[in-house]
Amino acid sequence: MSSSVRVETTLDPGLSRWLWLVKWLLAIPHYLVLAVLWLAFVPLTMVAFFAILFTGRYPRSIFEFNVGVFRWAWRVHYYAYAALGTDRYPPFTLADDPSYPARLEIDYPERLSRGSVLVKWWLLAIPHYLVLGVFAGGGLWLGWGPSDDRYSWGAGGLIGILVLIAAIILLFTGKYPKPLYDFVIGMDRWVIRVGAYAALMTDEYPPFRLDMGGTEPGRTSISPETPAPSRSGAHWSPGRIVSVVAGVLLGALSMGLLTGGVTLLWLDKGERSDDGYLSASSTYSTGTHALTSERVHFAGTPDDVLLAERALGDLRIRVTDLGSENPIFVGIAPSSEVARYLEGTEYVTITDLASGAVAVHQGSGVPLLPENAGVWTVSSAGAGTRTVEWPDQAGDWTVVVMNADGSPGVNVRAEAGATAPVLGRLAWVFLTAGIVALAAAVVLVALSVSRASRELSATRQGES
Repeated sequence: MSSSVRVETTLDPGLSRWLWLVKWLLAIPHYLVLAVLWLAFVPLTMVAFFAILFTGRYPRSIFEFNVGVFRWAWRVHYYAYAALGTDRYPPFTLADDPSYPARLEIDYPERLSRGSVLVKWWLLAIPHYLVLGVFAGGGLWLGWGPSDDRYSWGAGGLIGILVLIAAIILLFTGKYPKPLYDFVIGMDRWVIRVGAYAALMTDEYPPFRLDMGGTEPGRTSISPETPAPSRSGAHWSPGRIVSVVAGVLLGALSMGLLTGGVTLLWLDKGERSDDGYLSASSTYSTGTHALTSERVHFAGTPDDVLLAERALGDLRIRVTDLGSENPIFVGIAPSSEVARYLEGTEYVTITDLASGAVAVHQGSGVPLLPENAGVWTVSSAGAGTRTVEWPDQAGDWTVVVMNADGSPGVNVRAEAGATAPVLGRLAWVFLTAGIVALAAAVVLVALSVSRASRELSATRQGES
């Protein structure tokens, strides 16, 4: 019985003994192109998924593109380390090349099951994924991996081991053992059949059968003069391919912009306090004399400070004492002044706001009363909650929290806030840019797909 997925190859009789050592380097241009083509393949397959789900048909032009990507990848892997079956450099095309010794054809299905499209790419294919995990080393290099739905470019597992053995034999004898070649191609054929099934391109369940050798069962061997069974991929010109890839990249960019815009809008509208601040807070406790922030740097010109003020708006530090009977002190001073003031005393510096990690500075001295230190640009002392606003000056600044009497043991809840007046405007900039990028992506992909579809329809009408 003829399969809808046909993989046929011819082993080159005069393979180079040493070329396989550098094919990884020679194939890099193809790997780079395929990386981009797979980026387009994935969202186009998602489009096909919904088309099959609602209409029972795989859009013909998308099918031709995806078959072309499979075919291109198969030629490269046949040349490289999934077979090492030829020294002829693969062509840069989605279309079938009848003269190339690695051929791949997938029959276009006029109708596909609308129900099985929901489960065949994961549930129904699981038994095959287990087998191919042995063949390809845990990933389908020409299809979806069973664990993370991504593509990889190499042959691992049993395929990789046997190809390596064949390469070593080739290096010393100048011959590729034919039984070994047939077995490797059988595994490759199995992988490709499962890849096509998982990519929704056929309802024909892959057989649990190792069809070894370069010729499909029940078919005669192909030759360079054998005509291509179809012109699959021929309607995808380089310009159309570039247009689809550019559309996919724009689509990915638009998703990032839209996500960022929605997040910023949520922060701007939903996370502000009643007095208009966006804040982050945490609780800190230390048995030392002081709690300090890491150095905060503001750029060194008045224009830079003005720009920061426009972006961040009003900045404030709010500190609330937790359980202590003593008044607390919070101050902001130049970092160098803080370092001199606390030199020789034991205090901690917060190194990670999220986790509360601190660095301990050892010392045995007792600091001066903070209100007598004379280093603070802004400060506040007293019981309960104390608030200071950030100085609108350039330089390196450090926030210090202490007991007002300088005694050890600080237990507070600290909150840093900013009004961030540009947040709302920035959110709409992101959203607008995301909508524009998404619209451009849809236009680029839709135009390329529709033009390929029209040309394909015209060709079919001419042939009929």
